Amino acid sequence: MSSPPSGKASPGLPDGAAAMAAESPTPPTGLRSHPEPAVRRSDGLLAGLRPVPGGRIPAQQGGGRPVRRARSLARRLWPLRRPALSSAVAALALAGSGVLILHLVQRQTGTTGLLVGLGLALLPLPFVLGSLAWLNQTARVPIRHTLFCLAWGACAATTVAIMANGWASDFLIAHQGARGETLGAEFATPLIEEVAKGSALLMLLLPLRRRHRCEQDRPCGRLRRLLWHRRGSDVAHFRPAPAGRQRARSSPRTLAAGTVLGGVTACGFAFTENALYLGRAFTADRQARLDAIGLGQAPSLRDFDGTVHTFVLRALLSPFAHPLFTALTGLGLAITLTTGRRWLASIGAPVGLLLAMALHGVWNAAAGLGTDGFLLVYGLVMVPCFAALVCFAVWAQTRRTRQPARPA
Repeated sequence: MSSPPSGKASPGLPDGAAAMAAESPTPPTGLRSHPEPAVRRSDGLLAGLRPVPGGRIPAQQGGGRPVRRARSLARRLWPLRRPALSSAVAALALAGSGVLILHLVQRQTGTTGLLVGLGLALLPLPFVLGSLAWLNQTARVPIRHTLFCLAWGACAATTVAIMANGWASDFLIAHQGARGETLGAEFATPLIEEVAKGSALLMLLLPLRRRHRCEQDRPCGRLRRLLWHRRGSDVAHFRPAPAGRQRARSSPRTLAAGTVLGGVTACGFAFTENALYLGRAFTADRQARLDAIGLGQAPSLRDFDGTVHTFVLRALLSPFAHPLFTALTGLGLAITLTTGRRWLASIGAPVGLLLAMALHGVWNAAAGLGTDGFLLVYGLVMVPCFAALVCFAVWAQTRRTRQPARPA
């Protein structure tokens, strides 16, 4: 019943209810008031259902919940989200590629040539890795990342390169004739090898979990959200976009990290490649020596000139060639993922990869220019580029020593 027109409280209502009824507006004459929707009791038809925003019950959501559950399950099963699972998958893949590359090299060099090639290829390895370890004092790259890059370059990248180079060479020779071999050495080989080596850098630098964080509105942030983002963990994976003027430079530690990862990957690649070429040279020299002995000629130390020439060229004159190429890729990728300037972030990685391929192509082309042409390219191109890399390493190390220690 409604309250009487006089505004007095009804005898059956409490004082508070009567006051609320008295203060409620009275509808004007001639208009019909619509009653409020009644609230259903908990023991009615909607018992046990949770309230859903938007006024719809779960059965009317259009099948969205199964889709969300499937996406959540797919993200939980994504290997990159589980360190133990991703490490096991990576170890198995690298072990399989290692067995495959050993088989491929052994087919071209023989067992004796393979062993000799591996032994000679090991000689420059400590010197190159020691130089990268000195630079790693600035980068502070974890040992597991360096081991992964070394194994990737020695096993996975070389497997991809030796198979893809063979297919590309056969295709170019079939369509271009004698010119196809030159095109393959100067254009196809640098493209294939630098992309194969740079894949390891992309896998390690792109997640940026704790050491290199990126803003949510940048391309790397959107890609990270798609692959590695966990719901409710924005703080652990992203950093908020800085207010005002953004940081315009990447830190020396980040740049050194890209250089170290690229150099270590290329160091493993150069080790396997040197073992292949040195094994081939030794097998050819040994066969020529056996043929000379069969013809009645006396053996001499000059019978292994091909092996000595290959060792001097690849292990003594150019042990930093491949690390120099891939260091440019790592440097460009580090700039792209950490710089505050958008134009620099958009061109850093492509320019670094193009420079690496161009320098690699020039180095391969120098091998066909004879001794004088090779020495000219070596002195005018390779030595200045290597000197620039050394200057960068010294600069990064100097900046690290000048920075004050952070308070605990």
